[in-house]
Amino acid sequence: MPAMRIGAKERPMRKNKKKRDPIPESFSSVAEAAEFWDNHSLADYWDQTHEVKGRIDASRKVYVTALEPSLFKKLGECSKRQGVSAETLVNVWLTEKVTAALQGK
Repeated sequence: MPAMRIGAKERPMRKNKKKRDPIPESFSSVAEAAEFWDNHSLADYWDQTHEVKGRIDASRKVYVTALEPSLFKKLGECSKRQGVSAETLVNVWLTEKVTAALQGK
């Protein structure tokens, strides 16, 4: 009897035996959600997903502030090392600092 090849669609799904962290019920911020998903693969949680309907208001306001040229250059170097935009890095850092300041740390 000739060997049969099983196509990708016909292959039985394997059970993922890798232990995974539970998905939090909610995240306190976008940064917290981003950190979770930066360190976890959605592929490992696909069985826990479902379609949802909703609207997201992705509009945002842009504020301009002046930076010293040398600080801007260093910011660019830091953001490049971390693989994110300077804007993202500034938002993450300012969120951390403002949150800590408001908590009295």
